[in-house]
Amino acid sequence: MRQGSDVTIVALSRMVGEALAAAEDLDTDCEVIDPRTLVPLDLETIVESVQKTNRLVIAHEAVEFGGFGAEIAAAVTAAAFDYLDAPPVRVGAPFTPVPLSPPLEDAYLPGRDDIKEAVTAWSPVTTQH
Repeated sequence: MRQGSDVTIVALSRMVGEALAAAEDLDTDCEVIDPRTLVPLDLETIVESVQKTNRLVIAHEAVEFGGFGAEIAAAVTAAAFDYLDAPPVRVGAPFTPVPLSPPLEDAYLPGRDDIKEAVTAWSPVTTQH
C-alpha cells in the first residue's frame, strides 16, 4: 500500500486506513502492507519488507492476546530473525469484552494513534541493545 524504508507495518482490514494515516503523520518512513487474506498469508512479501526495514509492527482489530498478529509475528521472526533490529510489535484491541456502546467501541478499537505509538516506541538512538 505504501513504500518505506524504516519500519514495516502489516495492517489488516480497517487498520489499513489507520496505518496509512499514521504513516502520513510520522517522520518515520513507514512501509504499509495489506496482506488482504490471512489464509493464504503472503509471508514472502512481509519478510522481504522486514529484510529491508528491519522492524515490524502488526496492526489488527482483534484482541492483541492470541490474535492473528501473534501468528504473523512468529512466522516473520522464524523466517527473518537475523534481519530484525527489535522484536515485532502488535497493535490490537485489549483483552476485555467488546463494549456494546458505539462510543465505547470506538475507544476500545485500536487506531492511528496506537500505531504511531508502536512505531515510535523503539528507536535505535534511544534504545540500548
